[in-house]
Amino acid sequence: MFGRFGWAEILIIVVLVAILFGHNKIPTMMKNLADGLNVFKKELKTDKKKSEKNKKAEKKK
Repeated sequence: MFGRFGWAEILIIVVLVAILFGHNKIPTMMKNLADGLNVFKKELKTDKKKSEKNKKAEKKK
């Protein structure tokens, strides 16, 4: 499924990440990642609206 990684290797990686970052840091990192993705999606929507307005303005000319 993940190329050369098997389920055992993936499990080991997950356990190592949990040990390194602890139970407090992981939720914080995931929240920051989700916030960043939401901002990115919002910017994509506003950029799309701006490009549609520009196309309409060009057609009126």
